[in-house]
Amino acid sequence: MPVINQLPLITQVSGGNNIVLWVPDQGDSRRASITTLIEYIEANFDGVVCNTVQTTPRTFAQLPSAVGLAGARAFITDGSTATFGATVAGGGANKVPVYSDGAVWKVG
Repeated sequence: MPVINQLPLITQVSGGNNIVLWVPDQGDSRRASITTLIEYIEANFDGVVCNTVQTTPRTFAQLPSAVGLAGARAFITDGSTATFGATVAGGGANKVPVYSDGAVWKVG
């Protein structure tokens, strides 16, 4: 059986295609059609997308490099500044949300 990175790439998807999902309350993997998945997302859009998002607080040193990650977001517990839009480093006492502009992490 091939491992996941040895499977051929999909070039076209239709509603009848299946996708494998891990179902924790069933304790194993199950399959669902793309159509079923889309119907679920549409029916539960508010619950899936529009509620709050919680990220795990971490120190600045635990963040990956901001280079090439424009739009990535995180929450740090040791920010050097709390000024919105300022470039941030670690070692401070500020608990702040941060985002990558593709080059550095900034408060926001």
